[in-house]
Amino acid sequence: MPAPELPADGRQSDTALLVQRGACRLLRQFGFSMLTEFTLASGRRADIIALNEAGNLWIVEIKSSLEDFRSDLKWQEYRDFCDRLYFAIPQTMDPEIIPSEAGLIVADGFGADVLRHPEEHVIHGSRRRSLTLAFARVAASRLHGLYDPLANS
Repeated sequence: MPAPELPADGRQSDTALLVQRGACRLLRQFGFSMLTEFTLASGRRADIIALNEAGNLWIVEIKSSLEDFRSDLKWQEYRDFCDRLYFAIPQTMDPEIIPSEAGLIVADGFGADVLRHPEEHVIHGSRRRSLTLAFARVAASRLHGLYDPLANS
């Protein structure tokens, strides 16, 4: 059976989609499973949330341009929902603008490199449990939606 095509949601630029692909490939190499456009309990949407076998949760915020970075300051609210927070940017963007307290990933459509790891901020156990359950439910629902696109209509 061929891999299903995922529908584009139209929110991301072509550059952001390439950065997303490269960052996800890197996270996979680190042993993470990831979801994109994941809604947190705060109502904010993480560009990428990643979960590994040990239960560590990382959030990656994608910034495709300087304008994108300047127009969006919600990233500070993500700290309470992850053990590590990263920015992923294209090679054409100046890495110096990324706050030093966050990790830094430079990515393109083929892969990515970590230029800086952030300090770990371990989240509370009850929040970790809640996020892990939400991660599992969203992943299962999305997978089911690929096999039965009319299930939610």
